[in-house]
Amino acid sequence: MSTRREFIKQASVIAGAGTAFMGLGLSPLSALAASEGRWYMPDEGDKHEQAFIAFGAQDAIWEDFTPDVQAALGRIARAIAGFEPVTVFCRESERDLAEEHCGTANVTYVVTELDDIWMRDIGATFVVDGKGELGAVDFNFNGWGNKQRHSKDAKVVGLVARREEARYQRSELVGEGGGIEVDGHGTGIMTESSWINANRNPDWSKAEVEEELKFRLGLRKIIWLPGIKGKDITDAHVDFYARFVKPGVVIANLDSDPESYDNQVTHAHLEILKNATDADGRKLEVHTVSPPLKPRQSKFNRDNPDFAAGYINYFVINGAIIAPEFGDKAADRKAFDLLSQLYPDREVVQLNIDAIAAGGGGIHCVTSHQPLV
Repeated sequence: MSTRREFIKQASVIAGAGTAFMGLGLSPLSALAASEGRWYMPDEGDKHEQAFIAFGAQDAIWEDFTPDVQAALGRIARAIAGFEPVTVFCRESERDLAEEHCGTANVTYVVTELDDIWMRDIGATFVVDGKGELGAVDFNFNGWGNKQRHSKDAKVVGLVARREEARYQRSELVGEGGGIEVDGHGTGIMTESSWINANRNPDWSKAEVEEELKFRLGLRKIIWLPGIKGKDITDAHVDFYARFVKPGVVIANLDSDPESYDNQVTHAHLEILKNATDADGRKLEVHTVSPPLKPRQSKFNRDNPDFAAGYINYFVINGAIIAPEFGDKAADRKAFDLLSQLYPDREVVQLNIDAIAAGGGGIHCVTSHQPLV
């Protein structure tokens, strides 16, 4: 039986079969998807059915920070639950502890085995077909290129798909939800460093990766940012660099610290985004936000090069933006004001998530969501 990837390699041979769709700007594979009932990934800002969190911190990974990470997850869960339902995945041995931190109001608990907390990467990437059907794409989580234990977390997407009665769709690509940013109207932003990487997809060309992502997510165009390999465990997920506010509008991380490894790469990203157009030919309107230069000093960021003090890793939910604050009053306020301006119909809620940032992640990383169909 031919695999999806073999079909991608043969796409040029069957290009003639897609001629009728070329006026729509569709490739043969996209044309095939359209003819079968097109699946697409909605914008995060569209209405949610619910949000998900993995209460999975453990001492073997987080050491002395474990209780602090659990407390931060609880703050996030409670903040989200004020606006939409939250499902918390937790180990049986920590069921009561999870409830103590995350609360019971508007929160449901599911007992399962977990390795860690990064729900965005281990959960389902939901797609919809426009007919009221929900799909759950599995991108074969492998611990960001086998950098961390992941055998339990790799099963979470299947559990989520079964619980939500979503059509399970397994890609041949290896990747993570934090590496995906879409506008819900056919445009995606991705980093080459996390997708076109031998630790995930050896022997895949950029064209093959792009076509598979387009097929699975209903995209017509991907704006590729270079990212940077090996500096963080994710190899530079896009959700720390660029996010769609809405179609045609992007917020980008711009690191102003000349000593930071992100300084040059974020400036390069900004130039690409400022000169890019989306799938409908619109030039992007780009806003920038910079990390805090003077975050509060604590055990979490003291001599910790992995501390991820980025404002861009926020979570868009029904009626609100759940965003981080880092104790730099001027920078925190600037981020708050920009998010309030860009999302005028949502309340901006800022939380202290320093313990999670100590592990190189943020609020978007530890959450995921199910679109309302």
